[in-house]
Amino acid sequence: MAHNNTSNHFLINDVYLTDGGLETTLLFHERLHLPHFAAFHLLTRPEHRNIIDAYYRQYLELAKRFGTGFILESPTWRSNPDWGYKLGYSQIELVKANQIAIEQMKSLRIEYSDKIGSILISGCVGPRHDGYVAALSGNWEDAKIYHSRQIKTLRDSGVDLVSGLTMTNVQEALGIVMAAKDLRVPAVVSFTVEVDGLLPDGKSLFEAVKAIDQASEDYPLYYMINCAHPEHFADCLSELDELVYRIQGIRANASCKSHAELDEATELDMGNKKELAQWYGSLRSRHPHIKIFGGCCGTDISHMEEICTTVISDHNSQ
Repeated sequence: MAHNNTSNHFLINDVYLTDGGLETTLLFHERLHLPHFAAFHLLTRPEHRNIIDAYYRQYLELAKRFGTGFILESPTWRSNPDWGYKLGYSQIELVKANQIAIEQMKSLRIEYSDKIGSILISGCVGPRHDGYVAALSGNWEDAKIYHSRQIKTLRDSGVDLVSGLTMTNVQEALGIVMAAKDLRVPAVVSFTVEVDGLLPDGKSLFEAVKAIDQASEDYPLYYMINCAHPEHFADCLSELDELVYRIQGIRANASCKSHAELDEATELDMGNKKELAQWYGSLRSRHPHIKIFGGCCGTDISHMEEICTTVISDHNSQ
């Protein structure tokens, strides 16, 4: 299939790592104030930028140790107009915040360019509304207009691709893809699913991937799943039939809890690290085309180290 060849040319390494749960790490481990779960807001202070630098470096060191590629996902998940407004940012200030975030990613890439063979910078685009609900303002055309400014800023700042993470509904995801297509920047879509394996808007992964591929002429490089535990979506991958090859990345939650339960939690649920790594290993065995591994809510470097030991070491020993 043409789109698989495109992604394979783009992802030249057999395995790529990315980071874990940035926001939950900053909030629960670093004990930083994180209004509206907005990591980009911390970039306004040098001491906080240093913490975020150190956060990414530990994952880059892991990629260096295991000989993988790496995708630097920028801390811009919340840096869109609605969330920026809630944080008191003007449009000009929001553009600057996105630029600063990508400059930080570029500096890290330069630092590790002779240690890791392939490092890609992904400009992270988050949902307009909460990442756990399917709320949507308008249709995909409205979403395209809404997200275009951030995507243009990310493109002009020098990203290799943009990634719509924690997508809850097909219409907004399609809007992001079509904005990226018009701006001629490669795009990735990462869906979140509920405990039944369906998107919060009620669509199956098969329906979502098929709809976006048809409407965009297969524009996304690939698709991912994030912010859900593997037990919520593992069986659904097999139901994708020939479209399963479009799912090439996993960024799972540490916890088995539902989104509603996590939303009400006052303490971090770090789950069972070994069990999570075994889930990743099982997914890799059943679907060897999956090559991007990271974490989401509740995961940190210790989870990713366990995942690497299971997925990469076991894979290399076969």
